[in-house]
Amino acid sequence: MPVPAGAPGDDAAMADMSLPERVEYLRRRMASVPARGEERAVRHPAPHPAPMVRQRPEPEPDVPRKAVLPVPDALASILPHGGLVRGSVAAVSGAGSLLLGMVAAVTASGRHVAVVGQPRFGLLAAAEMGAELHRLAVVPDPGEDPVEVAAILLDGLDLVVLGLGGRSVPPSRARAVVARARSKGATLVVTDGQWDGVELRLDAVVRSYGGVGTGARSGRGRLRNLQLEVRAQGKAMRPRTTCFDLRSEQGRMQWSVASESRTAAFDSTAFDSTAGDLAVLA
Repeated sequence: MPVPAGAPGDDAAMADMSLPERVEYLRRRMASVPARGEERAVRHPAPHPAPMVRQRPEPEPDVPRKAVLPVPDALASILPHGGLVRGSVAAVSGAGSLLLGMVAAVTASGRHVAVVGQPRFGLLAAAEMGAELHRLAVVPDPGEDPVEVAAILLDGLDLVVLGLGGRSVPPSRARAVVARARSKGATLVVTDGQWDGVELRLDAVVRSYGGVGTGARSGRGRLRNLQLEVRAQGKAMRPRTTCFDLRSEQGRMQWSVASESRTAAFDSTAFDSTAGDLAVLA
């Protein structure tokens, strides 16, 4: 289904809106989405013939560094552009603490995030990671077409996290959503599904925990830290696997590169990682 283009002036209209106002504005936009199978006619003006004038070729401009959304500082050190590239699509899988840390970093920087199609997304864990919850919108049940909901939210928010629920998105539709993200300067992160052509893939597993008792106290206590192994691969980098230490300090999680970072093959079955693996950290 084609992705409807934003109306002229949308960006200016939302510039001074709060997050609830933006979401309500975009929700009204969703109501005008064509029903499944409908198409909108788009008229393209006839191109004007290029004038036959010879000009001196101008020198190639310097390629500017790509604009990015922030991620935890330790994670930024292994990414080719130091963050999530604006106008791109990334895929994240595995331990939920990775996604929570990314959402926390974006909201803490004053930007707005929506999480779509992830009913188990932990708000407590996000807050412990440092997320500013008043800049976070959650749409746990987006209906039959979560891709369309996420595409519309790209019009007014900086980062949209989309849980695909095991869906495989057709390449033609994926390209349409990428084009919208690029035009709006927003970033889409997809999880739990198939999306071809992503710019960056991040996979995470929890390697160890700290703070839980052993022996007679096995299973008791509160988690104080964990070691997270992340594999990053994408179009602008070779695959790289790095371990991070996540430690609770004064009620907030701090990220640091582990002193002995793994370089062995990534084992996604090392732990049964879930979206709530930080929910009990203090």
